[in-house]
Amino acid sequence: MQNLVILAGNVGATPETRTTQGGTKITSFSLATSRPKRDSEGKVLKEGGRRIEETEWHRITCFNGVAKTVAEYVEKGQKVMVRGRIHYTRWTDQENIERYGVEIIADEVTFLSYGKSRQQQQGSTQDNEDDDIPF
Repeated sequence: MQNLVILAGNVGATPETRTTQGGTKITSFSLATSRPKRDSEGKVLKEGGRRIEETEWHRITCFNGVAKTVAEYVEKGQKVMVRGRIHYTRWTDQENIERYGVEIIADEVTFLSYGKSRQQQQGSTQDNEDDDIPF
């Protein structure tokens, strides 16, 4: 059996990076995924001709090389696809209450769009070459 997750969505905020005492680079970001909202019969709900969507937020954690690339190139609003695994955590807080959490440990992050700053750079250049996303 395998623990495998693939998510495609929009980055919710600028990724945050930290380094452990042992030198491991860790970058985290939130990812929003959406799906159409359905009624009890399974029909897609619409409002004003547009479908209503439900958004879910996922906490993504990257390590080492993937963490470095994400920290350098990923921006809020960018579309990415994450391939990784689900990781559950349990801890006791300062008030002695047991807490639970879930995150996605990313093995790969594929860029489905450029970040806004890169799009602006692309728009201001005058060459006609097609640029590929570098990763």
